[in-house]
Amino acid sequence: MNTYTNILLSIVSMLFLAACSDKTREENLNLSAYLKDSSLGIKTGGVKMIEISTPKGKFKVWTKRIGNNPKMKLLLLNGGPGATHEYFECMESFLPQEGIEFIYYDQLGTGNSDNPNDPVFWDLNRYVEEVEQVRIALGLDKSNFYLLGHSWGGILASQYALKYQQNLKGLIISNMMMSAIDYDKYADTVLAKQMDPKVLARIREIEKNKDFENPEYMQLLIPNFYTKHILRLDADKWPEPVNRSFSKINQSLYVTMQGPSEFGLSGKLEKWDIKKELPKLVVPTLSIGAEYDTMDPNHMKWIASQVKNGTYLYCPNGSHMSMYDDQDIYMKGLIKFIKDTDDKSIK
Repeated sequence: MNTYTNILLSIVSMLFLAACSDKTREENLNLSAYLKDSSLGIKTGGVKMIEISTPKGKFKVWTKRIGNNPKMKLLLLNGGPGATHEYFECMESFLPQEGIEFIYYDQLGTGNSDNPNDPVFWDLNRYVEEVEQVRIALGLDKSNFYLLGHSWGGILASQYALKYQQNLKGLIISNMMMSAIDYDKYADTVLAKQMDPKVLARIREIEKNKDFENPEYMQLLIPNFYTKHILRLDADKWPEPVNRSFSKINQSLYVTMQGPSEFGLSGKLEKWDIKKELPKLVVPTLSIGAEYDTMDPNHMKWIASQVKNGTYLYCPNGSHMSMYDDQDIYMKGLIKFIKDTDDKSIK
């Protein structure tokens, strides 16, 4: 009896080892396919400079691809306006192991892209056309193209989707309300009231005098607003990619679009509002909100109910940069949305 038992155990063991070996081989093949650089010509580590056409000539914008997946390609639109792709570097700790290809992209006037130094280029509709040109150059289409816009990038992503959603497989609106008017109201009636009245009064005084270069302005904002609603960590503990990105903000672009104040919008985007247009969006859409964000989390939840195929991700411990201060929930939710959307498209 023991002989038969030993033989059976040996067979089971061999089958188990063979299965493990097959699984390891499959994982290695998947990893090899993900890491393979299939670009032609001289290899650049995934970097591609893309020529774009504008009403005032041609310029080049910088992109960099991480990974290779023909079904899941995520293009990242950073915020600011005027910051850089660099604060998205946290994605490298999460997306590659899930096989999700993602693409960094510095919008015109930012980071490694050309900077024409002319405010006429800082225009939402022009940026929409820029994204479309980038999409075409990268070979993205409705079979693989996911677009994530964070903050100002959320405005750009949603506006792009309203015009070009036929090219999208999935849309992610991260930490951005769909109305500058509602955002202003939330900043004034909710966020401002959470601040020490004396501090708020001094901030308002500086803003009234348009004394934005006064070092006291940031000295008040950092501990009383930034570390409470932008990224909920002590300022000296902010992640290096965030600091690096924010240190490179194109101030001309930022002020032209956003305005100089940190409480609401006063630039070109002051009256931006697409709430009534949201039902036109039929592409699978994920809206991401956070409890301590500068954006109303209830509004972010509402977005998911207005689009035709919406999902809401709530980050209970997060703020505006919830990909850092509520990282586990943010990344798991983002990955789940992309994979669920991919699974549904197969069926």
